[in-house]
Amino acid sequence: MVNSASTPQEYQAPSLSQLREDSEMWESLKQASAASSGFQRWQVERDIEQQQETVTLDQQVSSYLRETLETLAY
Repeated sequence: MVNSASTPQEYQAPSLSQLREDSEMWESLKQASAASSGFQRWQVERDIEQQQETVTLDQQVSSYLRETLETLAY
């Protein structure tokens, strides 16, 4: 009898509908995060508002969420 837990799963590329769903979820998360007072305070603390031409909202939200999760994990 083969133990299915030890059998590696074959990689399957995400479907187009899954990619679309993930993209919509990221957009929603990004907009909600950007509207939060915590994110706005984070921008001010890092003086990011002055750098908005070079730093995209995607990059800002990614950094904000990463730092927030790292702080919570600590």
